[in-house]
Amino acid sequence: MSVSVIEQAKIQAQVLVPLVKTLQAELGEARANALVRKALGDLYRGFGEEFWKAKNRDKHDPDLGKAVSSAFRTYGSDDALAYDVIEQTADAFAVDVTHCAYAEFYKALGEPELGFLLVCTSDFAVVEGFGPDIKLTRTQTIMQGASHCDFRYRRNDGGAR
Repeated sequence: MSVSVIEQAKIQAQVLVPLVKTLQAELGEARANALVRKALGDLYRGFGEEFWKAKNRDKHDPDLGKAVSSAFRTYGSDDALAYDVIEQTADAFAVDVTHCAYAEFYKALGEPELGFLLVCTSDFAVVEGFGPDIKLTRTQTIMQGASHCDFRYRRNDGGAR
């Protein structure tokens, strides 16, 4: 049986939320959050590397738009995300997420800041796993109270393809 990413996040939260809150109480919020970001960053960077290799195996010209689009379909399964694709090319993928069940879940727990720490910050680590020529820009998130999340993935000019 396959478990959707949103269901995985809910299961993980049962352990991670009390763990992070205890770390914050013992170490202070800034130190605890830095440790969590480092640990999860290493994990998600590895996920990004595996994903990028799997999507681009035997391709001399990896298509950024197709790869990231497939990731959004995976993370959005079970109605976890609603989004509008703004741009999709071999060198760019831009999307506005207009509904996020991850944010709704953490807000219902009363822990949107932990949702941002545990879910939203991982997006940048995953992209680091794609390689140094791929960058993500995001200026706002639903988790932090914005109307939408604005994901902008780009291949750097002159990056190897």
